[in-house]
Amino acid sequence: MSNAIHRWSTDAVPPAQRLDYWVGAVCEGFLEMDVTSPEAGRFGATLESAPLGPIVVNRVRGSAQDVYRTRRAIAQSRHNYFYLLCKTDSAWVAVQDGRSARLLPGDAVLVDSRRCYEFHLLQSADTLSLELPTAWVDEWIPDAGDQVARRIDGQSGWGGVLCGFLRQLSPEVAVQPPLPAGLLSDQLGSLLALATGQGQSSAPDSSREALRRRVLDATRERHAEPGLTAASIARVLGISERSLHRCLACGVGEGEGAITFAGALTGFRMAAARRMLGDARFDRLGIAEIGFRVGLTDASHFVRQCRAHLGATPGELRRRR
Repeated sequence: MSNAIHRWSTDAVPPAQRLDYWVGAVCEGFLEMDVTSPEAGRFGATLESAPLGPIVVNRVRGSAQDVYRTRRAIAQSRHNYFYLLCKTDSAWVAVQDGRSARLLPGDAVLVDSRRCYEFHLLQSADTLSLELPTAWVDEWIPDAGDQVARRIDGQSGWGGVLCGFLRQLSPEVAVQPPLPAGLLSDQLGSLLALATGQGQSSAPDSSREALRRRVLDATRERHAEPGLTAASIARVLGISERSLHRCLACGVGEGEGAITFAGALTGFRMAAARRMLGDARFDRLGIAEIGFRVGLTDASHFVRQCRAHLGATPGELRRRR
């Protein structure tokens, strides 16, 4: 597993060379940026990185530092991305487009590498940073450029849900994801749209509700397919993947609140599992077989999902009926 995680550490060089080494590591692992630090004489930092579907999960640990994305650096870059950052141990500041986001522990912020920005990591650099392709972000957030350097509250609302999800990500999770990478990236996109207020639709309630029902019906019908993705459902329905996620992200009345594709799929799978585990006619089937029948090919993952969503393991659910 460790071979799939790219790692840079200032431990590789003498103390006097560590800040210069770190600037090079940042430029190689992320993109061209300048870095200064008030702790230059005792500086230390590590960067670990691994891909997760279309995104890259980066974890930075190290000394306090100030990071600058300059016009010169932008001109030298061959590629550009959005970055979604979340820091849980201390407050920090992100600046872009004349806005200064003062971020509390657990908050998140989006920045665009095509424009200048600054990060002031005042106490430590310990941060989760997700590298997001610009085209991917544009599919989820139509006005992504207006969302940069805006604090996403990590303690309440959809921002809290998004940041809770981010805190579960790491390079190790990217290498061995608990769900298909496509599902996790869809979940991230859905939560990012909701947290930035992009879950509203201008479509009439009746047409939005009809589309939502078509998506949910198709997902329910195909929930037993291992590796089912939002893209597959969208293709069958003749709609864009973005339209699928946006219709699910819009509540359509009492009891019909915003959901994600991954949440809906898991709900259908767990409902089917509950029915089979509660019916003596299915006792001839092993736990792994029931998991397979609801679309989960990994028995241990099926057990974890039952415990998380049904409150008990499959065996316990059988014994309780």
